[in-house]
Amino acid sequence: MSVSITFLGGAGTVTGSKYLVRHNSHSLLVDCGLFQGYKLLRERNWQRLPLTPRQIDAVVLTHAHLDHSGYLPLLARDGYTKPIHCTPGTRDLCAILLPDSGHLQEEDAAFLNRHALTRHQPALPLYTRLDALHCLKQFRTHAFHKPFEPIPGWRVQFTHAGHILGAASVLLEVGGRRILFSGDLGRTDDLLMTPPEAPPAADTVLVESTYGDREHPAQDMLQELGPALQRLAQRGGVAVVPVFAVGRAQSVLHAIQQLKGQGVLPASLPVFLDSPMAVSTTGLFERYPGEHRLNAQQVHALSHCATMVETTDQSKALARRHGPMVILSASGMATGGRVLHHLALYAGDHRNMIVITGHQAPGTRGARIAAGEKSIRIHGQDVAIRAEVVQLTSASAHADATQTLAWLRRMEHAPEQVYVVHGEMQAADMLRERIAHELRWRAAVPEHGSTATV
Repeated sequence: MSVSITFLGGAGTVTGSKYLVRHNSHSLLVDCGLFQGYKLLRERNWQRLPLTPRQIDAVVLTHAHLDHSGYLPLLARDGYTKPIHCTPGTRDLCAILLPDSGHLQEEDAAFLNRHALTRHQPALPLYTRLDALHCLKQFRTHAFHKPFEPIPGWRVQFTHAGHILGAASVLLEVGGRRILFSGDLGRTDDLLMTPPEAPPAADTVLVESTYGDREHPAQDMLQELGPALQRLAQRGGVAVVPVFAVGRAQSVLHAIQQLKGQGVLPASLPVFLDSPMAVSTTGLFERYPGEHRLNAQQVHALSHCATMVETTDQSKALARRHGPMVILSASGMATGGRVLHHLALYAGDHRNMIVITGHQAPGTRGARIAAGEKSIRIHGQDVAIRAEVVQLTSASAHADATQTLAWLRRMEHAPEQVYVVHGEMQAADMLRERIAHELRWRAAVPEHGSTATV
C-alpha cells in the first residue's frame, strides 16, 4: 500500500502543526499542535480530527512549542493511550509548557464566567492542568541520531534543528519511502542556539516557512535592543517585553546581560523575569550544554541577571515599583498569561515601552500592537496603547528564507517533492516559488485537510 500524509494543521498557517502519516492500516501523527491567532483558527481546536484518537498508533514531536505540542492533553483525554516520542529536551520542556497551558485555559474560562463575558454557559477550558499532567506519562524519549520504531517497521531518527532546546527534524522511513519533517529550523547565526544540522536524504520534505517571505536584518539583537532600552532608562519608564517562555526569554536575558557588560545599559537597570515557565526553562540550559552556544559561566549569568518572579503575589508586587525597569513576561504573542496584566497597567503611558520580540501570528494581540493599533482588548476592557512600541526584527529563532534554502541545498540529492508548511500563505507561497525557481525542485503549499500520496 502507498504512504499518505494528511495536513491537519500547519498548512496555510503558522500554527496547529499536525501531519497524519498513513500506511498499511497504521497511522502516525507528527506533531500535535494548538491553533493560535484568528478566532477562525482557534475554533479548529474544538473540532474533531478525521479519525478517533484511539486509531492513532503513535505520536512523534519535533519540539515543545505549543503550536506543535499543545493539543496533546486533549488527544490523550479523548482516548489516545499510546506513546508520545520526542527528544529528552522536548520532554522536559513539555513538562513545563503543557501543564501551564492547561492552567491558563482554566484561568481564562474562570475569568470569563466570573465576569459574564462569555456566551457559553459556562465557558470551559479546552483542557485542564490535570489533563496535561496525565499525558506526560505517555512520553518516551530518544537520543538524537539513534533510530527507533514508533510502530513496528516504521523507523524514525531525530537530527538537530536548532531553534530551541530539544528541537529536532524528523526523518521517517516507512513503506520504502523516506519523509523528512524539518520541524522549526533555527538560524545559523542565532544568539543562543547551535545551528541546524544538514538534512538527511529524503524522497519527500515538509519544510517550515515562518519567514519564507523575508530575510533577517544584518544588525543583531544587541544593536536593536541597546538603544531602545537606553531611551527607556533615560526617561524612567517601564518596558513590558512579551516573550516566549522557551527560547525567546533566554535570548533576551542574554542580550541584556551582554549590554550591561558592555556598558551600553546601566548595570543598575532592574530586570524581572515574570514567568514561572521561563524561570524553569532557564534552568534547563545547564542540563543540555551541547544544544546551545553558552558556556558554563554564561549559563550561570543567565539565571542571575534578572529577578526571577514565580508567585502571583510577587508578580502583583511589581505594580508597586517605579521605573525604570524591564519586565519580561509570557506569553510571547500576548494571547494570555501574566503579560496581559502588565500591558493593561503600563501600555497607556507614553514614557513606557512595549518590546515585541518575534513572529506574531495574525489575529493575536501582539500582532495588533506591532501593527500600530491604538487600543487592544484585555480581559473585556479596552486598553489604550500610548507606550512606545519597539519591534525587534533580529530576535527571531527561525531561519529566514535564504537560510532555509541553504539548509535544503545541503541535502545529498533533490527530493521528489517538497511541501511548504508552517507559514502564513504569503510566506509559504514565496518560499515555494524560490524552491521551484532557485533549486528547480517540485514544491507545493498544501491546503488544510488535504491528503497527498508520497
